[in-house]
Amino acid sequence: MELQNILSKVDHTLLAPDSTWEQIKGICDDAMKYHTATVCIPASYVARCKAYMADKADKVGVCTVIGFPTGYSTTAVKVAEAADAVANGADEVDMVINIGMLKDGHDGDVLAEINAIKAACAGRTLKVIIETCLLTEDEKIRMCDIVSKSDADFIKTSTGFSKAGATFEDIALMKAHMAPGKGIKAAGGIASLEDAERFIELGATRLGTSRIVKIVKNEQASGY
Repeated sequence: MELQNILSKVDHTLLAPDSTWEQIKGICDDAMKYHTATVCIPASYVARCKAYMADKADKVGVCTVIGFPTGYSTTAVKVAEAADAVANGADEVDMVINIGMLKDGHDGDVLAEINAIKAACAGRTLKVIIETCLLTEDEKIRMCDIVSKSDADFIKTSTGFSKAGATFEDIALMKAHMAPGKGIKAAGGIASLEDAERFIELGATRLGTSRIVKIVKNEQASGY
């Protein structure tokens, strides 16, 4: 698989709570240089990222996260977060589901929350983080069904802030159970180009990672 094909699917990510503006600018520069799909950054930096890349020919999309990383904010708060992110210039939004709601069997409420947030995104791409490492196989399949029925654009494995990130098995499961036309994002723990290629072969259409660009730059591939 060509390297640029892999890079074009990467959301180049920096979500650490101690991220500084200099670090955020650095990943924007790298994303533009290596032509990744987006930068995925904290919501507080969205407007500055958008402005920083506005007059650059190689600017990339700006993605941010809401309800992150726990997912247990109320729907109203998540809707407000999404609307604020879009007002600040976000091109894509990654939301975390209410995991307890799913485990309590309130699948209809999970679906309604996703659709309310998608409406607040005003046409921007919405990815639904289900935090696979906290779910049973049945719960993962139920989330595939919920996201397939929803107005969201992607299902996403992980925040990268829980017990584990994406696995090959989870991407294969998502590929088997997601409706055609919905994207699949593997995120967290993608440690090598070989990993990235395997995730894509199994069905991932987007990769959430900081390591791939670091590898291309011959830097130590640590972090998300």
